[in-house]
Amino acid sequence: MKKKELKNISSNSESRDRVANLSKVGNPTPALFEVIKVQNRQLQNIEYHNDRLNRSRSDVFGIKEPIYLEKIIKIPANLDNQIYKCRVIYSDKIEKIEFEPYQPRKINSLKIVTHDTIDYSVKYYDRKIINELYKQRGDCDDILIIKNGFVTDTSYANIVFWDGKNWITPTTPLLPGTKRKKLIEEKRITEKEIKVSDLQSFEKARIINAMIDLEESNDILIFSS
Repeated sequence: MKKKELKNISSNSESRDRVANLSKVGNPTPALFEVIKVQNRQLQNIEYHNDRLNRSRSDVFGIKEPIYLEKIIKIPANLDNQIYKCRVIYSDKIEKIEFEPYQPRKINSLKIVTHDTIDYSVKYYDRKIINELYKQRGDCDDILIIKNGFVTDTSYANIVFWDGKNWITPTTPLLPGTKRKKLIEEKRITEKEIKVSDLQSFEKARIINAMIDLEESNDILIFSS
């Protein structure tokens, strides 16, 4: 799909400069973000994004007053019914909202990488550590991050494994995703502690995130480091 010119909400130069400054390492006011799927001009799973955004604002900035994204996000008039990615960048307030056509990545293989001190418990705009780990993927399409011997996430998605009967997701994700939470509540996937040594017991793996549902994900091969 040809990329369209889309109007970005709050995308003036002052907003861009503020986001750039907020995302700098060590800045006392870090920037966070949410990625929301837009399909048929509708925001998908918005209640889960509201929940995570408001929980993060409370944990990071101490702000208790909730924000309801569906009241703030305005779908640009030139968006058609295809799938788009809406990115909301925020700190103690909404900094920028932007849209872009969704271009799915084809992930067929994961390289196991290890980092025992990585912390991505909220969705920080600064992904420096994850990006550095991603460079270790070699010939694989993405990475599978191991922390203290336990399976966490890929560089941009939660992961699920098929044990022959059920889809299982690790109890130790770096970032509990919105799609992950929804699928757990719907009992379509279940949580289980998964060590790197357990990987050989599963038949296949798939990735899930706000843009990728379980049925849309393809089976993935995992390679040791």
